[in-house]
Amino acid sequence: MKRKKLSTQELVAGIKEGNRVVLSRAITLIESQKEVDVAQSEEILQSILPYTGNSYRLGITGVPGVGKSTFIESFGTLLTEKGKKLAVLTIDPSSQRTKGSILGDKTRMESLARNKNAFIRPSASGTTLGGVSGKTREVMLLCEAAGFDFIIIETVGVGQSETLVHGMVDFFLLLMLAGAGDELQGIKKGIMEMADAVVINKADGDNVSMSKRAKKEYQNALHLFPANPNGWIPQVKTCSSIDGKGLQEVFEMLEKYERQTQGNGFFDQNRSEQQVAWFKENLDVLLKTAFFKKPEVRSLYEKKLKEVKAGKIPVLNAAHQVLDFMI
Repeated sequence: MKRKKLSTQELVAGIKEGNRVVLSRAITLIESQKEVDVAQSEEILQSILPYTGNSYRLGITGVPGVGKSTFIESFGTLLTEKGKKLAVLTIDPSSQRTKGSILGDKTRMESLARNKNAFIRPSASGTTLGGVSGKTREVMLLCEAAGFDFIIIETVGVGQSETLVHGMVDFFLLLMLAGAGDELQGIKKGIMEMADAVVINKADGDNVSMSKRAKKEYQNALHLFPANPNGWIPQVKTCSSIDGKGLQEVFEMLEKYERQTQGNGFFDQNRSEQQVAWFKENLDVLLKTAFFKKPEVRSLYEKKLKEVKAGKIPVLNAAHQVLDFMI
């Protein structure tokens, strides 16, 4: 049977009550690209705005196979044991060929998925770079309004372009492995500079000694980077998601960071700057969408595209001609 479409008032009320079914439906609405859904989404976001901003936003990234999902399940369980309500927003890569995603992260977090104080929501990355989906920020606001006081965003992986998550969280955690090659290769990635902490996962069994060596190497390497404007010195920790060792230290580190950055005013300043960046990003998207909606622009664009493919016109010239048509 087709479900009854909920009004904006019903959705907002359900979100504020912490109703997970309503929250899930609201997220689906937010992620929709239908014009009618976009309009209702804006109404919902405006209504819930006063109830947002009270969570701790943690971004987690790392190379495939580093154990992000296992770490989140173990660390998330620790958070719920401390009385925290946790929302986990996982991002699955979308196929460039079929545009589909598996969205199977819940299967890797079975225990946390059954936890009454945890909510896991997988989303597809779509065409968005930066390791997040196009609506991650909006979904985060919905979860905050629903009463979740700790939000974890798991990116699709680590790479040069997957740094957008850094611009929407309070703390950016980079998971690494020891003994998987040259540990210092991570320095070559711009993402290393953005990390507020490096956590070496799977520090158990035969990996304990290697993890300790890797910790020292990363600590020495992080000193090569310029000082953070917030006064925070990036930390290096080791942990095991299997036996739980080191997870408490990670939690205490997050608390220390929050106290320090709230004390010097950076915490709120950082969120304000993120809001401005988010506004500019949305404006860019809307301008591009409005630009190509005009039939005459689309026609000229297709014409110039063929000329560029045929090598009849320089790329920059073609772009200027399309833009000049609108000015």
